[in-house]
Amino acid sequence: MTTRWLFADQLGPHFLDQVDQPVLLIESRAAFGRRPVHRRRAHLVLSALRHRAAELGDQAQLIQARTYREALAQVKGQLSVCEPTSMAADRFVRELPRVTVEPARGFGTGAEEFRDWVRRRGRRRLLLEDFYREARQRHGILMDGDEPAGGRWNFDQENREPPPSGGMHLPAPKRFAEDEIDEQVRRDLDAWHRAGQVQLTGLDGPREFPVTRAEAMAALRAFVRDRLPVFGPQQDAMLAADPVMAHSLLSPALNLGLLDPVECAHAAEDAYRAGKVPLASAEGFIRQLIGWRDYVWQPYWHFGPGYRRRNALRARTSLPDWFTGLDAEAVDARCLSAALAQVREHGYAHHIVRLMVLGNYALQRGWNPAELTSWFHTNFVDGYDWVMVPNVIGMSQHADAGLMATKPYAGGGAYINRMSDYCHDCRFSPSVRLGPKACPFTAGYWSFLARHEDRFAANPRMARQIQGAHRLGDLPDVVAQEKRRGSAAP
Repeated sequence: MTTRWLFADQLGPHFLDQVDQPVLLIESRAAFGRRPVHRRRAHLVLSALRHRAAELGDQAQLIQARTYREALAQVKGQLSVCEPTSMAADRFVRELPRVTVEPARGFGTGAEEFRDWVRRRGRRRLLLEDFYREARQRHGILMDGDEPAGGRWNFDQENREPPPSGGMHLPAPKRFAEDEIDEQVRRDLDAWHRAGQVQLTGLDGPREFPVTRAEAMAALRAFVRDRLPVFGPQQDAMLAADPVMAHSLLSPALNLGLLDPVECAHAAEDAYRAGKVPLASAEGFIRQLIGWRDYVWQPYWHFGPGYRRRNALRARTSLPDWFTGLDAEAVDARCLSAALAQVREHGYAHHIVRLMVLGNYALQRGWNPAELTSWFHTNFVDGYDWVMVPNVIGMSQHADAGLMATKPYAGGGAYINRMSDYCHDCRFSPSVRLGPKACPFTAGYWSFLARHEDRFAANPRMARQIQGAHRLGDLPDVVAQEKRRGSAAP
């Protein structure tokens, strides 16, 4: 029987053809030394890989080596591998003489299904909503015959409520006891860091995410029971003291391959059918799984290797040291300080913090999108190349000129004030754009529109904002203020 080589993000049972298939696992120190890596992410990946080897016992061979090539030199016989999730790894395995590359697993839409959808779209935009509807139909998820459950495909409009004033008051997310494998991982990372073999960012702490299939399934069940029922309405909201709110925290387990997105979607649908979860909450979660997650995965390959270098807005400014150093204390703007602290301490922030705080601030200031992509890849526990390239280049920074999103996701302090409690104790005012109390997001937003007026004036989703900028008598002063701010911490 051909040995199945599993990368560290292919650790679930669905990556094997048979339950008793021989398995090769490789722990490459060089893979952790290519770029800085958050301590929490490095720990999670190593722990998951070693736990999988321990689970499989004699069925698996775990080789710890400096490089993948050195490890493969110790292996005899034929190997097969499911298509890796990065272009670099995919090129590498396809050049190897004894390795058969199987189609990718762990996604709801296959490559050929996506190519067929693109062909049928012709020259029209590759819209998420169209992609998502077809995925629902293909998998028969949240469907009543040929129609969507509840008569609607999308409940996004209902899922944009601000946070409740008294907080969410939800059970804490499922936590997992560390074991001797985690202890050894921590010792190894310390030794590698001292030896200069890895450059670690962020802070260490108790492991917060699953590293085994059993832990991942327990986390899924706990989320569906405790937080999915209230997930929908406030999924775009933010609370300074509650970085989790009703979010699932399942993206690390999904991206390690411990969970399959389709099984998670079915679990949400089953809860809805049983009357335990409102339709809007189930639909919002399912849209993230077989909609957005696959919509990000497929364009990563579809747009090719040059996509990561796109920079339509000609953003050239390098990321400042306070940002790359996760120096939350250097920042007065409460929302940005809290976001950096979350990343530093947990390697995590939910999607609106990523998009409308961290990404929005970078977009407004014209930070280099390739550098920002690398920063997200480095510092998030669920950060992989396929995740961050489309999410940052396309969604967050509009560097692809609208291939993934019809408008840039830029917003002022008013949005953050409406969707969070960050502004209450902040020294800046979201309604002020000029002077010492000027919110850096409000001032940055209008300065961003002024810089890119020619590009966005014809965009039907941006025309009203551009017209609003023209009516601001102090706009030249706001632009000059933001130039003076430069890369200084707000």
